[in-house]
Amino acid sequence: MRIAVAKEIEVCERRVALVPDIVARLVKQGLEIWVEAGAGERAFFNDAAYEAAGATIIADSDRLWSEADILLKVSPPQEREDGRSEIDLLKEGSVLISFLNPLGNPVIAQKLAARKVTALSMEMIPRTTRAQSMDALSSQASIAGYKAVLIAAASLPKYFPMLTTAAGTIAPAKIFIMGAGVAGLQAIATARRLGAVVEAFDIRPAVKEEVQSLGAKFVEIKLDEETTAAGGYAKEISEASKKRTQEVVTEHIKNADVVITTAQVPGKKAPLLVTEDMVKQMKPGSVIVDIAAEQGGNCACTDPGRDIVAHGVTIIGPINLPSSLPVHASQLYAKNLTSLMQLLIKDKTVDVNFADDIIDAACITHAGEIRSTRIKEALQTVTSAVS
Repeated sequence: MRIAVAKEIEVCERRVALVPDIVARLVKQGLEIWVEAGAGERAFFNDAAYEAAGATIIADSDRLWSEADILLKVSPPQEREDGRSEIDLLKEGSVLISFLNPLGNPVIAQKLAARKVTALSMEMIPRTTRAQSMDALSSQASIAGYKAVLIAAASLPKYFPMLTTAAGTIAPAKIFIMGAGVAGLQAIATARRLGAVVEAFDIRPAVKEEVQSLGAKFVEIKLDEETTAAGGYAKEISEASKKRTQEVVTEHIKNADVVITTAQVPGKKAPLLVTEDMVKQMKPGSVIVDIAAEQGGNCACTDPGRDIVAHGVTIIGPINLPSSLPVHASQLYAKNLTSLMQLLIKDKTVDVNFADDIIDAACITHAGEIRSTRIKEALQTVTSAVS
């Protein structure tokens, strides 16, 4: 059983799929670990550390991809500079475990199925108690929420905490966080640690107690429809509910020094939460950090990957925030992968057991077929749009 760790070639990706500590544990279990040369450098894990943990360093990338039984990545497979696809380097029957974005880019599932690769998508891990240790979306979202607050604090031309000085008292900053999933809750906790006054909003009323337990005020809006989708994610709501929500949150956005938006819907464009009119009503010098920038953004003025100033408000649309803390992001992701592999590997061989609900949900392609109905529907939509 050969498990290979690929070097990420995406420009903004600094994470690595396994860290040396995890490699050492896997080697003790009798597994052969290959690590592509330089795979951990951008996360500050050098080749020597992997070798000391028992891994074999492979300089030939083609060999690593083509001879791996299980290949581990962070970002979805990419097109290389020489024009070849990383997917085409995988041997038939091998296993790929990575973030794959199969609902947002279903064509990748089609390519993996054609290659007869068994692909497990980390986005498709079910949100159940049993799967918590494998939930990479949550582990990485927590990092994003934390870093978003630090970015906001560095950009805001004010203090976050209340300060009493000889020159007078400084009022604490007012932070409004939109979305109280994992990223939002971590943002609340971080902003509170920095001394800010925090309000939070989410269309899911069930998160109210979690928000309040972290010391924030929950902005509650009663909507006449179900707002929670399968797996606990926020559900896309009707236009009437969106209008009602915007009416209520406008006043809170207007009074905030910082707005952090975190709302994302898997496989779809991020919902619009902050209109340009709302931005116009904010105080000059205020800051918006839009964690959903990669999915188009929750703010109408967001420019993904850039910091801009619109109507006197600094709007920041960061891309791949977890990658900006690559040491801990890689450690957490490696633990997620290892927990998943414990279900997948039996007696040093791959056992794809679809009777296991986690394997069944995460495995998007197997034996030349796309297994997920949702991905098939998304692929059909893409195909129809192209034709």
